[in-house]
Amino acid sequence: MAAELKDKKPGRIAWCLTGAGHFLKGSIELALRLGGVTFFLSRSGEEVISMYRLMDIVRDSGVRVVYDRSGSSPACGEMALGRFDLLVMAPATANTVAKCVNGIADTLPTNLFAQAGKALVPSMFLPTDLEAEVISVDPAGREFPVRSRKVDLENAKRLSSFPLVRVAATLEQLEEWLTIYS
Repeated sequence: MAAELKDKKPGRIAWCLTGAGHFLKGSIELALRLGGVTFFLSRSGEEVISMYRLMDIVRDSGVRVVYDRSGSSPACGEMALGRFDLLVMAPATANTVAKCVNGIADTLPTNLFAQAGKALVPSMFLPTDLEAEVISVDPAGREFPVRSRKVDLENAKRLSSFPLVRVAATLEQLEEWLTIYS
């Protein structure tokens, strides 16, 4: 994938926010620093962004926001039509990763991933479940441990083997890749 990323500079980035709180604030901040981003929010993503009190930051940023309001996800046609050069799923829940690995496209983000694959658009993921245990922060700012299931760790590993897909281990690694790419 390095060659594909090196040769193609993104004009527009489709950035999916799923129902993950871990890495959420940093992912939004990174996306807004990059520019050229359209946010695509799953229903769970919209719910979690509101719980973490980040919706106003997203809305006030002036970036385009697409919500998961229809069964057929017509906004995904933009990916098929070549209007995006890169798909980013950060943060990506274990559920979203599992659906992507198994070809299930029943939400706005998973439909975008399916269309990105069909249109040969590179994708970058920042899954929440990459380590056996991490410390996360709840909406009130309290830290708590999150333990990943074996199946979730295996799915993240499987995803990294897909063509045109990169799976970042940290927010810093994702930022490095995006900086090189943009």
